[in-house]
Amino acid sequence: MTPKANLCIKNIGQLATPVGSSARKGKEAMGALKVIEGAAVIVENGIITFVGKESELPSALPQGCKVLDAGGNALLPGFVDSHTHLVFGGYREDEFQWRLAGDSYMSIMERGGGIAKTMQLTRSTSEDSLTESALAHLKAMLSMGVTTVEAKSGYGMQTETELKQLRVTRRLQEIQPVALFSTFMGAHDIPPEYKGRNMAYIEYIIKDMLPRVKEEGLAEACDIFTEKGVFNHEETIRLLTAAKEMGFALKMHADEIVPFGGAELAASLGCLSADHLLRISDKGIHDLAEGNTVATLLPLTAFSLKAEYAPARKMIDSGCAVALASDLNPGSCFSASTPLLMALATIYMGMTIEETLTALTLNGAAALHRADRIGSIEVGKEGDFALLRMPNYKFLSYHFGMNLVDATIKGGVVYRNEIEQE
Repeated sequence: MTPKANLCIKNIGQLATPVGSSARKGKEAMGALKVIEGAAVIVENGIITFVGKESELPSALPQGCKVLDAGGNALLPGFVDSHTHLVFGGYREDEFQWRLAGDSYMSIMERGGGIAKTMQLTRSTSEDSLTESALAHLKAMLSMGVTTVEAKSGYGMQTETELKQLRVTRRLQEIQPVALFSTFMGAHDIPPEYKGRNMAYIEYIIKDMLPRVKEEGLAEACDIFTEKGVFNHEETIRLLTAAKEMGFALKMHADEIVPFGGAELAASLGCLSADHLLRISDKGIHDLAEGNTVATLLPLTAFSLKAEYAPARKMIDSGCAVALASDLNPGSCFSASTPLLMALATIYMGMTIEETLTALTLNGAAALHRADRIGSIEVGKEGDFALLRMPNYKFLSYHFGMNLVDATIKGGVVYRNEIEQE
């Protein structure tokens, strides 16, 4: 459970935030930050009630309100990591070395590695162990200013293990402050029991897994790996249509390995987000720009795979709403480093620091259907912030690869960088 508090933050050298309750699309909107010098913020019962100049602060603060001196440093919205595979068993450190030696992602999968190996390890790992491992990642993410994280299942590919992963996510929400968005991804790969019978596995998901997930209220969205050699368009449409009918929001892994028309399909199905998009087509870019599906890019994965980065600059200039996320997982991206993510986005993907901030806050929130609640510093939204130890947001790209977060505030509760609650 995320605690809530009354808090007044004073002596903010610079407050910088996107504004709005929906995704920002295109260069102008994504680059537009509201900046207030000499700012102050009031949070009451976890919700922002004042944003403005410190000179305009109300004379009376809420009862029991703590006061935090920002030390003249910058205050930003809490970061939103809108794509992770947070709950998993075991590690795949050997595979990383194979990849460095020249093995491809797909060849590793064909050798029995990849998702299949993590599936086996996750099936055999207890809920307690899964919880302990995921908790360590969440603590590290909190220290980097992350206040909301999406957590996918998908390493079970059988009903009980998928439910186990999702129950761990629910348990994690009860014992630590980072807000979690739970996504069911039983269609992460084809399990050995169903090799060569993709549609039969999709029907198993629809008839057995999804009703159980729905019954227990374990997930808000359903995701699928739409890719050559994994799930095709027909299988994707069948699963996501059924999931939508059951009340799930839709997400899609799309166009990661080869151009596969995933972005176009995600836009046509009204997915919250299409994720990866390293090999997105021009038509895919056009369709995302015309629709409301957020393009979630994962530069840490491209970095880890030594792959070309998704064409962020082209996508933004074409009018897409771009989000950035870590893709934390034990295989293709064993990292949730927000500082590295920002460095890659600004140095290698052609994004401005303003666009990067919007992508990591408001647009990430939109990819989780929470832009009306989080992602910006505005009255009525949750009191989620990242307080830097630098005077302005531009240091995030300039002092690259370093964690510049002095304190993370979630719902008005202050957590120092060392994860100690103030």
